[in-house]
Amino acid sequence: MIAPPAVPHFTMSALHTLGFLIGAVWVFHGLYGKILDRIPRHRLIVARILGERHAGRLTKVIGVGEVLLGLWVFAGVAPVVCAAVQTLGLVAMNTLEIWRARDLLISAWGMVALNLGLIILIWTWALSVAHG
Repeated sequence: MIAPPAVPHFTMSALHTLGFLIGAVWVFHGLYGKILDRIPRHRLIVARILGERHAGRLTKVIGVGEVLLGLWVFAGVAPVVCAAVQTLGLVAMNTLEIWRARDLLISAWGMVALNLGLIILIWTWALSVAHG
């Protein structure tokens, strides 16, 4: 019989800190970058993918979704489902951005590397909380 992979053991303080940092990434990018439009490149990427006509409004909608993801992480409810949603969102966003707006990215592979690191942190947090 094959044993499931071991989940690293973290103190509750470390898990709260990790959850706060993950949630803060979502809240920052959603609120500052998209809702407040302080990183206009995000709106340009949305325009390239979804069309210029509604880019401003759709960027804000995406921003609200990102803020809600951050709040979900802060709440710590259903962490594995939360991690799955975050993973699917990041993979979908990265794929669309590289496919349709690569020239607007600072570094496509840098974005992928950073988001892969974030996904590892997300799953470390989620599995640790779930098996707490």
